Amino acid sequence: MTTAFTAKEIVSQLSAKFPGAIEEAGANAALVKNDSLLVVAEYLKTTDGLKFDYLNYITAVDYYDYFEVVYMLTSLEYNRSITLKVRCYTRNNPVVPSLVSVYQGADWQERETYDLMGISFKGHPNLKRILLWEGFDGHPLRKDWNR
Repeated sequence: MTTAFTAKEIVSQLSAKFPGAIEEAGANAALVKNDSLLVVAEYLKTTDGLKFDYLNYITAVDYYDYFEVVYMLTSLEYNRSITLKVRCYTRNNPVVPSLVSVYQGADWQERETYDLMGISFKGHPNLKRILLWEGFDGHPLRKDWNR
């Protein structure tokens, strides 16, 4: 069974390597600043002793005041997982960095999040709708979407 890597175990390491990159840490999740997400993910994937080499999923939550994009990462070598979160504080054009360059599996998951929540992923190689047709009005998983 995969065990959750407590965020507190790694936050001090991430904070030393990337000062100011971590906004807060909970029991099993770390909230990363938007502009630091890519370097933090690369570090978690490639650093000996961590090797979070598998992206389980990407999802997003609409808290109405902000969007939160959630990433579950697993280290297959060490059999541990950690959750990263990043927030978008604007509803008009929420943007986070794409992780496709770090995890190929992020491709379709970022497209799904874009399609259903309207969150753009800067640097994504092919960001377009994946479930709904081009021209569909809105993003149906947003709390303010008009049916």
